[in-house]
Amino acid sequence: MLSAISIGLLALAASSEVAATPEPVPQPMRVEIHSRKAPKGHASALRRRAASAIGVPLEDFFLGTDLQWFGNISVGTPPQPVSVVFDTGSQTLEFATTECTTCNQSNKFDISKSSTFVRGSQSSTLSFSTGVGVDPVVNNDYVLHIRSGTDTVTVGGVAAKAISLFTITSQTPKFNLDPFLGIQGLGSSAEGIFAALVKTGLPSLFSLFVTPEKVGNSELLFGGTDPTKFKGSLVFANQQGEGDWEVESTQIAVNGKTTSVLKKRRSIIFDSGTSNILFDTQTTNAMYALISPLIKPFAAEPGAYGLPCAQIGGLPATIDITFTSQTGTPFNLTIPSSELNVGPFDSDPSTCQTLINAFDGLELVGGSVLKHYYSVWDVGGQRMGFAPNGELRAASLRDA
Repeated sequence: MLSAISIGLLALAASSEVAATPEPVPQPMRVEIHSRKAPKGHASALRRRAASAIGVPLEDFFLGTDLQWFGNISVGTPPQPVSVVFDTGSQTLEFATTECTTCNQSNKFDISKSSTFVRGSQSSTLSFSTGVGVDPVVNNDYVLHIRSGTDTVTVGGVAAKAISLFTITSQTPKFNLDPFLGIQGLGSSAEGIFAALVKTGLPSLFSLFVTPEKVGNSELLFGGTDPTKFKGSLVFANQQGEGDWEVESTQIAVNGKTTSVLKKRRSIIFDSGTSNILFDTQTTNAMYALISPLIKPFAAEPGAYGLPCAQIGGLPATIDITFTSQTGTPFNLTIPSSELNVGPFDSDPSTCQTLINAFDGLELVGGSVLKHYYSVWDVGGQRMGFAPNGELRAASLRDA
């Protein structure tokens, strides 16, 4: 999930700009791309799973499509389990407590049972620009009201005292379908519990292995990588976000074709807390023009698109997003056609929502990419690494 605090208040907009004439994209050759030499202090972690690395098993929040992956941390003394989405689109820890009367999750954190909880004086509002599921944010309908505090936070048996956090005092109804209590931000700077883990000697990186619901065994690994969970070699690209994880893309192609609109450079945010992909309206329309003229904006949910469910099956919609490795070699991250259909709209079950949402001022990819690649989020080296995880049969880091 991407907080509006991170990117500013951005408005959804619609546009009727016509996509440019498609240009064929040459078929890329398959090559093995190696990352540059790891920064000092990171080499052992990148070669193998570090002995001290901390793994957190993840569950898939699945509602017709893979939405988010969540796992447990512990908060308080004695420790209470708190289930959170590990979200690279935000930077803070916030979760529901028994004091939140609008939070309908079970097993909420009980402040009164923690001897180390210290209540803060800061109250604020946290608005999100991307929501829990695949629906676009409409009329600011993803909002948390939060209050500051500190407490002991434990991950993998490592306890860190006086970690800054926020308790949710109220939330909008859109959050009520969550099977988890909160959000643990994992932005591109080491903060909170992650910073505390780094102080214990763990390398300043984490890895994500998120998979489709039918596969399972997803994991977040603090302080290392697990080569048993990916194919081939990791390829690294510079990350350029401040707080967010952003990598520059040079081109987007759909079904092997591109256009002048899709060939421009753009900085793309990687957000593990979002399932869909979001691009500006012009780019969204250009991508859909290369898939099917039947895909239209869905008026009831500005920014969303869809087509009759009876016509979406088997529709070719392979999306290749091109990036440049630290060695200067282009490579593609591929979203397969199977990701196009994210399920019927609640208000119109005969119309199925499609993967790409229009959001002017924001370019972002989420779980629809990440569940096909093993990803490394190297805070210390300010770079991101990718390798196929074997769940996308055609996945490769290819010369583009």
